[in-house]
Order: sequence, then C-alpha cells, then structure tokens
Amino acid sequence: MEAADLKLWAQKWRHYERNALPWNRARIHLEFARRRAFCRWPVHGNVLEMLRDGRLELGEHVLLEPGVWLTAPAPGRIRIGAGTFLNLGVQVAAVGLVEIGAHCMLANGCFVTDGNHRFDDPDRPVPWQGFTTKGPTRIGSNVWCGANVVITSGVTVGDRCVIGANSVVTRDLPPFSIAAGAPATVLKTIDYGYASGHG
Repeated sequence: MEAADLKLWAQKWRHYERNALPWNRARIHLEFARRRAFCRWPVHGNVLEMLRDGRLELGEHVLLEPGVWLTAPAPGRIRIGAGTFLNLGVQVAAVGLVEIGAHCMLANGCFVTDGNHRFDDPDRPVPWQGFTTKGPTRIGSNVWCGANVVITSGVTVGDRCVIGANSVVTRDLPPFSIAAGAPATVLKTIDYGYASGHG
C-alpha cells in the first residue's frame, strides 16, 4: 500500500470515527452532563460540533439509546425537548431545523428530517448534489412514534399524536391524532374526556 493511500485512509478514519476518539467521547459525555441529559454509546454524527456551536439543543433528561445518529451540517439545527427518548438506531438529520418536543418517544429505527437529497442533475453523482428542504420539520410534545416511522421535510406533527410502526408522514398531523400508513393518514382522534387545552 502506498504512503498516500495510508494517509488518505487515516484522514477518513479520523473523520468518520471522530466520536470514538477517547477525548471526543469524553467531551460528548461532558456536554450531555452539562445539559442533564445522557447518551448511551455509540452515538453517531457531528454531535460534538453541534453541541459546541449551540446547534444541538437538548432539554433535561433527554436519553439517546445506542446507535442514535444526529447530523446537521452548519447552519442546520436540532432541538430536542426535555424528557424525550430516542431509542436504538433513531436518526435525525437537519438541513435547516428539526424540532422534537418534550416527553416524546421515538421507537427503534425512526428517521426524522427536514431535507431531501437532490437528484435533478444527470451529470453529477447523486451523493454530490446536496440537499433541498421544504422547511422546518416539527414534532410536538408527548408524541409517540412506533418503530421505523419516517417523518419528512416540512411536516408538523401536533402534540400527543401516536404514529403507527412503519408509517411515512408526508403531511401535517393535527394534535391528538392516531395515524398510520404510507403515506400516514389520521385514523382517529384521541379523546381524553375533558376540555381541550391540556398539554
């Protein structure tokens, strides 16, 4: 193997495995501790960079289970409200802004994004074409997403929605909705038996 190949490989390793470097791993845990949040290892994405830039906002008692992937190249931002739980393999990707409210549960394998890969240029490889966005993607508080739910660009999910496993949310969901399907549709509205206004 050529020296240039080894150098290139080392550069790639340092970039793609940056969260695993002992000093970066310690810094990530310290940044979570300062916010009274916790992540179980491994965590993926440019987490440390976002935390230091103020572009990853975490409420108290946020918990990330192993394999969570958070990415937002500058100036993208991710906000996660207090008490929210991201289970194994949840992925959140922001071009501009993704917001997840307080006390949400995202089950294994969910994907939330405000972006889409471009593919309109036939002369460039798709991975080189960058992203577009339809605007911020927002999830209200007390939302429960079943396993492998996908929430797409520009969508708003209202407070206290429940979204069935394997659903693809392409349109806004009003608060108190139970929704499922691909694309997700509202199946019923949750009735708590008291006047609205309770969050």
